Amino acid sequence: MAKFLVQKSGPLEGDVTISGSKNAVLPIMAAALLTEDKCVINDAPALRDVDVMCRLLESLGASVNKNLECNTVEIEACGELTWEAPFDLVKMMRASILVLGALIVRTGRATIPLPGGCAIGKRPVELHLKGLKALGVRIDEDQLARGIVDASADKLEGSIIYLDFPSVGATEVIMMTAAMAEGTTAIENAAQEPEIVDLANFLNKMGARIKGAGTDTIKIDGVDSMKGVSHHVIPDRIEAGTFMVAAAITKGSILIRNVVPDHLKAVIAKLRECGVVIQMTDEGVLVRGDVNEMISTDIKTLPYPGFPTDMQSPFMSLLTVAKGPSVVIETVFENRFMHVGEFNRMGANIKTDGNCAIIPGDKELQGAQVVATDLRAGAAVVLAGLVAEGTTEISQIYHIDRGYENFVEKLRTLGANIMRVDEL
Repeated sequence: MAKFLVQKSGPLEGDVTISGSKNAVLPIMAAALLTEDKCVINDAPALRDVDVMCRLLESLGASVNKNLECNTVEIEACGELTWEAPFDLVKMMRASILVLGALIVRTGRATIPLPGGCAIGKRPVELHLKGLKALGVRIDEDQLARGIVDASADKLEGSIIYLDFPSVGATEVIMMTAAMAEGTTAIENAAQEPEIVDLANFLNKMGARIKGAGTDTIKIDGVDSMKGVSHHVIPDRIEAGTFMVAAAITKGSILIRNVVPDHLKAVIAKLRECGVVIQMTDEGVLVRGDVNEMISTDIKTLPYPGFPTDMQSPFMSLLTVAKGPSVVIETVFENRFMHVGEFNRMGANIKTDGNCAIIPGDKELQGAQVVATDLRAGAAVVLAGLVAEGTTEISQIYHIDRGYENFVEKLRTLGANIMRVDEL
């Protein structure tokens, strides 16, 4: 198994270009099933999850031509598709459920085992199914009890759907399904993330009629057919936020290119509270951790536009060394403090109580053998390793490969002392 070896590094300096968004490209790839025409997706990051989605689409009968060196994926789902998704692929990635709506539209049926992914919480599909039922989809409850979503529909009809929680995945699946349902659909309390907007833009290019993406109410007028298009994926805001924290924790200065600052308002605000200087320039966002002493702040994760749960663990790495105590409250996933144990191996001395973590701060971290317990936690322990005395050995780095393109190479270009070691 491969691992990362990280040693204490000086201030990270230079510039880094952010890749296309993982959380945007995956639903867009799934949405390409809605048409028999070819869709060209540009700025697709070379990630493990993107590769899995390519294989999943191929298993369903689509033709996929990927050139991840050029960050391009071409998808052509012409002809007959199968409605059964293979378990060996679905178990590897939570985003596999995103093909559910498109398969129902194209074949009238979809059979998908409940998916895997990072073990950060339950992340149930009840809201996905609630929305589909409102559109006229039947769900086999006996199969669902066995962990299989077996859905079918003779006809899709628009409906008013209220989400009890603004679930990103549910919003995306409902949008794709409703795009070709008869009549009008309204999704109330919809997720507002930038990735939702990017999917809506892609669907509208294909011929959908979607309004309100990025607000809490999305209205969709169903259409009869969709066409192939070319689309550029938005930059990955979580990757950008991770490199912002890298500049702060190492007291460095990094120019971040290909970033949309409006997507990171909450993260930028909290970094400034810690003493980080952030300047918007014509070339990108300049993040300086070398101007002021890093001081603590409190964070509480919330659905967008609140502080993103995906940035909670990377930001916590900064709080372990910042001056003064801080409190982190996690409201999105109930099991997203698994990285706390890894930080404590390095001397952070963090205490947790339910969904609350108390970080004493002012710690001089020590290198240790740690585990990337999930995707974002993996990035977090890398950041901690950059300022820890000695060597930090990080295992289970396949989690990191799921969401960060060329992570080691980008960090090394900035001056980080990190290497990947492949073991048998």
